[in-house]
Amino acid sequence: MTGPPGGGREAELSVAYAAARSRLIRVAYAILGTLSEAEDVVSECWFKLVRADQQDHIQDVEAWATVVVARAATDVLRSARVRRETYTGPWLPEPILTPLSDPAPLSDPADRVTLDESVSFALLVVMEALTPAERTAWVLHDLFAMTFEDVATAVGRTPAAVRQLAARARRHVEAGAPRFDVDRDHHRQVVERFLAAAAGGHLSALVASLDPNAVLTSDGGGKVNAARRPVHGAERVARFVLALMSRAEPGEVLTPIAVNGVLGVAHYDQGKVDTVVSFTVADGLIHRIDFIRAPDKLR
Repeated sequence: MTGPPGGGREAELSVAYAAARSRLIRVAYAILGTLSEAEDVVSECWFKLVRADQQDHIQDVEAWATVVVARAATDVLRSARVRRETYTGPWLPEPILTPLSDPAPLSDPADRVTLDESVSFALLVVMEALTPAERTAWVLHDLFAMTFEDVATAVGRTPAAVRQLAARARRHVEAGAPRFDVDRDHHRQVVERFLAAAAGGHLSALVASLDPNAVLTSDGGGKVNAARRPVHGAERVARFVLALMSRAEPGEVLTPIAVNGVLGVAHYDQGKVDTVVSFTVADGLIHRIDFIRAPDKLR
């Protein structure tokens, strides 16, 4: 997390911050949609905490740091939004990847973000349509149960204003992802059925596993080949997937992996991951397929 802690008060702060770090990363990740930027924000917050504590003894490290992290993440998101407007092709969030048998995506116990606590990839995609202030207000209040008074401090608005921001965000999230919070076993069964149909080259079975309005997106970050526009409709998505499968070459391997806690797929080419696929499931059908190919997002 940081360098070796000093004695006395700094050691106390280090212990308290280490205990809060998992929550802080989740807050920043939910606001930003990128784990790497979330980790940077949380690391910088540690230095802010040490400096602030020298001036004013911090009683509740987690509460103080949550507000500071949320404020910093919101500032980073505002800058990121400008870059994302000129992004090459669709912009997708950075996934949290774990082996299916391992619930912890990070090796350091201080960094553990359990599957139960991770934000679903589908939700991150929906939240991209929110303004930075709406997103932060909704994340802090609805996901992390902070009071509107504390949210107001983080967002820099009045409690009444952040209440309205959260309400607008809630309406959008509920409209955009009304049924995506599905049981992991159900999600796995639907995805496995889709993968079996794809491996067998069965177009009709693939189409049957997709929502009629299914969409497929591909994020290459302008650095690798990727579809510049989303593919819409069950049959078009199915044909797109089958075309990819037909072009597979020796040395390419598909491996099941947990993407933000639920079954996805990692594509290896000559032993290196070059694509992660996330599936959004609702009502027994796949609604979205997201190909994350941008190298910076595949750590």
